[in-house]
Amino acid sequence: MELQTLITLTVGVTLLTCLLAVLGVHTYARGRAQRAALVDRLTHTHQLPPAGRRRRFRHLDRRLRRTRLGRKLELKLVATGLDATPAEFVVAVFAAVAALWLIGQAALAPFFGPIAGLLGLWAAVQFLNWQRQKRIERFINQLPELARILANATQAGLALRTAIGMAAEELEAPAGEELAKVADQLAIGIPMDDALGELADRLPSRELVVLVTTLVLSNRAGGQVVGALRNLTRTLEERKETRREIRTQLSQVNMTSYAVPVLGIGSLLLMDSVKDGALARMTGSPVGQACVIVAFGLYAVGFVLIRRMSRIDV
Repeated sequence: MELQTLITLTVGVTLLTCLLAVLGVHTYARGRAQRAALVDRLTHTHQLPPAGRRRRFRHLDRRLRRTRLGRKLELKLVATGLDATPAEFVVAVFAAVAALWLIGQAALAPFFGPIAGLLGLWAAVQFLNWQRQKRIERFINQLPELARILANATQAGLALRTAIGMAAEELEAPAGEELAKVADQLAIGIPMDDALGELADRLPSRELVVLVTTLVLSNRAGGQVVGALRNLTRTLEERKETRREIRTQLSQVNMTSYAVPVLGIGSLLLMDSVKDGALARMTGSPVGQACVIVAFGLYAVGFVLIRRMSRIDV
């Protein structure tokens, strides 16, 4: 009798376990389907990036996003258009710095290891700035067409929100991507001033600030946005041509600013190749180390001064 009770109890527990397992699998599958549908909907509305490679270092990425430096890095990465998270970028930079440290220490002298690492860190920051500036330049070149589309749409009787969504569909990246973000923010109830102000913060430029100010004032005061956009289109076209001419005339000066530090580093490599161990003996004393640090500092000052003198704000 006790054996029959034990068998019945075992069968009952087994059946209950199987039922809970089936319910768990069903709940898990339904949750996966709902998550996939949500991701697909957000992807098609440009609120999430398209599904691609699997993101790495997720725990580090969450910790970085909680810090002020991580949030700034995230905004800069978004402005550059790079497909990388803050954690992926930080890990890649640290790996590059470590590799340059070891290469400089092994190829030149132990003293040049930290200098090579600092140069790698500086190069990573400059790469981000260069990518961001390149994307801003591309966006500025699209501003006349953007203003023209907005003027035509508003002249046809469309609301400014609808005109922005239409421009996001017609324009290519980066203007199309950035306007799609603005349209998505407007769709979930964010005010026009805040959405356009965030766009100006992501891609700072005088031309975009003028366009955003025109749109905000026209939307707030109800002015003649069509006439203002027509005049702004002509002004942006003229500024575009002026910027192109200035960039062409200053291209040689910009190349000189990069050639100066390259020649300095090249002279060190040439010195070490002519006489093996020369850099190790030179940096073996405090006086030699101080001279190398002063020389690198002077090259950096020369680079900054040449870049400053060749900068013309239009």
